Amino acid sequence: MWVKSYMLDEIFEFDAELMEAVTALASSCASQDLHVSVAESCTGGWLARCCTELPGSSQWFECGWVTYSNRSKTDLLGVPAKLIEQHGAVSKQVVEAMAQGALGRSGTDLSCAVSGVAGPEGGTEHTPVGRIWFAFAQGDEVRSECKDFAGDRVAIRRQAVLHALWGMGGKQAAFAT
Repeated sequence: MWVKSYMLDEIFEFDAELMEAVTALASSCASQDLHVSVAESCTGGWLARCCTELPGSSQWFECGWVTYSNRSKTDLLGVPAKLIEQHGAVSKQVVEAMAQGALGRSGTDLSCAVSGVAGPEGGTEHTPVGRIWFAFAQGDEVRSECKDFAGDRVAIRRQAVLHALWGMGGKQAAFAT
């Protein structure tokens, strides 16, 4: 099945709310001379895309990984396969390892990792559709949190992207100055 590009632009719309979050992140990074990286699973690159929608983002955004499969989490970010086997890809332990892997491989000051179940299928009793884990790493410190979002696949992913942006440098920044 082919998806027309105009449909993707409508799905991954860069709206005023996302722009506000990216602008806050950019301002936070500029004021602290920080560079960021992201490691995404369920958001599939949407977080990196939002960061790079803002002109001048190369001053603070370094790079991103889309590690949708377990193998890519291991191969590209160094997440131990045993950790994924023990806890599942959608877990505090794995998302923290993703954030640490992104931070270490990129040499950035701050990283964010996102892993979850966007649906409409794939949820379990332990990990329902809408459950998203976030981790933010800066230096030797890692902070993680779990959120349960409602809606369809696009709505869940959008909420996850927005939360990640604010968590990196906005109202709910994981590492407030």
